[in-house]
Amino acid sequence: MADRSNTVRKPGYILMVPICQTNVPLSGYVILGVMQPYIGKGRNITTDNFFMSLKLAKQLQDRKTSLVGTVNSIRRELPPSALDLDTECYSSRLLKHSGCTLTVYKCKPRKNVILMSTLHPSIAIGNDAKKIPETVQFYNSTKFGVDIVDQMSQKYSVKAGSRRWPVQVFYNIMDLAAINSWILYKETTGKWISRRNYILQLAEELQLAHLRKVQIAKRVADPTAETGDCPAKCQ
Repeated sequence: MADRSNTVRKPGYILMVPICQTNVPLSGYVILGVMQPYIGKGRNITTDNFFMSLKLAKQLQDRKTSLVGTVNSIRRELPPSALDLDTECYSSRLLKHSGCTLTVYKCKPRKNVILMSTLHPSIAIGNDAKKIPETVQFYNSTKFGVDIVDQMSQKYSVKAGSRRWPVQVFYNIMDLAAINSWILYKETTGKWISRRNYILQLAEELQLAHLRKVQIAKRVADPTAETGDCPAKCQ
């Protein structure tokens, strides 16, 4: 029987990613494929609400791998009590099912944070004013990648309202480029600079580079014309 798998070659190892079956959700396929070399070794996976599901958590639990992550409120597997907002702010509710612990934490007056974990059989509540549960603290300390980038881009972003999806994609590329260039600047120069100040300096340098091109284009079009510091109209 032929091997139905794709071989992804990386420096130092070979990763076998199985072909996605029709009855396997995309989220579960990605997690099981990417984490294949580490499944069954007692590792933990922290993910966001796109990949989290009860079925995936049980599959990984059977393979000695724990899963911690947020759960989308539109999931059908959630009980109605998890969506109840008529509770006090900074209050927590815990639900258990088949080795999975569901934490419902009300962080804002009209918002619940829902997390599922197969790593925490019991959950401790913080003693501070916000009374943050242990699962929320664990998720905040172990989340990386997309979650951190989304959080950073929401704080300082060039996005503006537009119904055209190519424009929104371009805005997203600009935000990611600013974050990546900020990280590379600190690593290559060894200097620390806040991301806000870096973005402001980057915008000024890009503006000056654009103005130089405009001035050069004007000189080529009309060598006798006088060029000021700024064109009459900027687009």
